[in-house]
Amino acid sequence: MSSLEPNRPLMTASYGNLLRTYEGEGSRYIAAIDIGTNSTHLLVASVNPVLHTFNIDLAEKSTTRLGETDPDSGALTELAMLRVRETLQRFKELVDSHKVENLVITATSAVREAPNGRDFLNQIKDQLGLEVDLISGSEEARLIYLGVLSGMSFGERDHLLLDIGGGSTELILADIRDAKALTSTRLGAVRLQRDFVKDEPLSFSRLEFLKTFIQGSLEPAVNKIKRRLKPGEKPLMVATSGTATAIGSLIACEEVNPPLKLHGYKLSKEKVDKLIDKLLKLRPDQRRKLAELSERRAEIIVPGALILQATMQMMEIDELVISERALREGLIFDWMLRKGFLKDRFGFQSSIRERTVIHQAQRFAVDQRRAAQVAKHSLGLYDKTFGVLHQDSGKGRELLWAAAMLHACGQHINLSAYHKHSWYLIRHGELLGYSDIEHLMVAAIARYHRRSLPKKRHEAWQSLLKRDHRRTVSEMAMLLRLATSIDRRPEPVVASIEVITNLKEITFKLHSQKNQDLSLEKWSLMNCSDNVREKCGLIMKVVIS
Repeated sequence: MSSLEPNRPLMTASYGNLLRTYEGEGSRYIAAIDIGTNSTHLLVASVNPVLHTFNIDLAEKSTTRLGETDPDSGALTELAMLRVRETLQRFKELVDSHKVENLVITATSAVREAPNGRDFLNQIKDQLGLEVDLISGSEEARLIYLGVLSGMSFGERDHLLLDIGGGSTELILADIRDAKALTSTRLGAVRLQRDFVKDEPLSFSRLEFLKTFIQGSLEPAVNKIKRRLKPGEKPLMVATSGTATAIGSLIACEEVNPPLKLHGYKLSKEKVDKLIDKLLKLRPDQRRKLAELSERRAEIIVPGALILQATMQMMEIDELVISERALREGLIFDWMLRKGFLKDRFGFQSSIRERTVIHQAQRFAVDQRRAAQVAKHSLGLYDKTFGVLHQDSGKGRELLWAAAMLHACGQHINLSAYHKHSWYLIRHGELLGYSDIEHLMVAAIARYHRRSLPKKRHEAWQSLLKRDHRRTVSEMAMLLRLATSIDRRPEPVVASIEVITNLKEITFKLHSQKNQDLSLEKWSLMNCSDNVREKCGLIMKVVIS
């Protein structure tokens, strides 16, 4: 016999505080603009001052091609500067319409290196009234690190971040606490295309020259990274920005079940090499026909891909992960740090999964107090039924908690089939700190917490390709099904549960909060008995204390 009061924290010590302090305080709105070599980007974000998270409300991009400089002087051309000013004017109007309280604008390598770069920034100030910060390569690398940190759980492992821009490439070695090495190299997709790629497909000699040039340019940065690593240590590689996401899209489109989002999508070096071999054989007009590439990206994808390939080779990396967050999100994150919405980066990272789940629960109008009660019972069942109702080694516990907190998010769409809508909302929502497969599993656990068990024809089940993932989902969904079955009233009435097992039976003993009648909860829990017998081969009984 054992009490089912959890003997482990629900997630982390911070979770309870997050839930208790959340009172729906109004969001703060901030915008970030990045004037890059190839494109100018805008993000408008709503910052939750209690959860210390932010949500992207608007993302805009304009291909301004500022890096197409004068071939003789290297100066920014009048046409390119006009494109940027016109884009900034449109972005300013969008920002004003969103009632943004603070606008942060940065310019990077194209403006940094142009002899008339500062004059251009003065033009922007005089004509548009906008202040633009011209940031250094190392500052650009730091902001990229913050952007990736805001959307990906680092754990205790070192991460190698690669950002291939139009005019520069940033390589960063970092962990959960700080950046260990920040490097910026004057090597970018636009720059290489402009300086070295004249005729395509590239001849063998030209390709070999380009590869040698890329390796030589990257060598100082790679050596600096390697000096910061322990002997034999291999960091997890994370690739960000346009080149990486384009390559990810091209590879993903060939998958049997392509990911809905590229954030967290893993690419093997083998797949990257195979794709690059394919791209090298295509003319620009043939690449433009690829649905996954914009017209401008089709022009510069080859040199950008070669930078990615060279970095993986030089660092002896076999796999990378895509991050859809980078410099612009880093500007938002940095603003939050400076304004006191975040005390430190480590504190944010240590609870990134909890924060993103609660943020989504808020977004979908979930009754969080009630969901927390379901999560409490779910994890209690998990902790006390290992070897009986599940064989999970520990990884499923966090997924179960997330699914429990979000399982009812579809109720405001359709009450009778809300589990299906919950699956859709979770699957298409943003869960930071979770890999793509973990995201799928959380959604599927919520999908199967009621009504029918998984069937081969279900999309949620088909998206789980590995047997162990399906087993984890099936087991965690059963625990959630049991926990939700006793959640029948707005206020909790079940104080605790005990479980008694033998080879043939499992008995749940319900203890009431204030000597309340638990007949309704007993009846509801017993409705799961057929599922328990089908999945676990056990006769199920429920008694009331």
